[in-house]
Amino acid sequence: MNTQDFTTTLVTDHSAEDVFNAVTNVRGWWSEEIEGDAAQLNDTFKYRYEDVHRCKVKLTEVIPNRKIVWLVEENYFNFTEDKKEWTGTKPTFEISEKDGKTELRFTHFGLVPDYECFEICKDSWTNSLKKLITTGKGQPNGKDKPQTENEKKLSAK
Repeated sequence: MNTQDFTTTLVTDHSAEDVFNAVTNVRGWWSEEIEGDAAQLNDTFKYRYEDVHRCKVKLTEVIPNRKIVWLVEENYFNFTEDKKEWTGTKPTFEISEKDGKTELRFTHFGLVPDYECFEICKDSWTNSLKKLITTGKGQPNGKDKPQTENEKKLSAK
């Protein structure tokens, strides 16, 4: 069976613990304005970007330095016909060590090419987290930060 869920892989020299810590530092790569916690089993956090996107996420599986699974419990996009497009999807971060390197395999189960947000969302999922892992500094959105190209596209819709 050929799945179409969005998946990407990052290989780094950083340790599994470093990668795990980066993933759970959601304020460091997604948004400085996250409300709630995003590191322990059953933590719940809320994300909001202007009136463009907001969601509520619960951590449903956490295996330190190995795996994190989120469940998008609520979602709203102002730029898609189906405003709740992500609701019920599962962003999943799997960490493994191979040949002296650490691999992060990210799959957003339920984010498929048929979704209106697929192209913008896939770019958003990969860039800032990768920068946080590889350089120690992500590009989360925040009140006083200039918009990224994806944020400009979303705001224009």
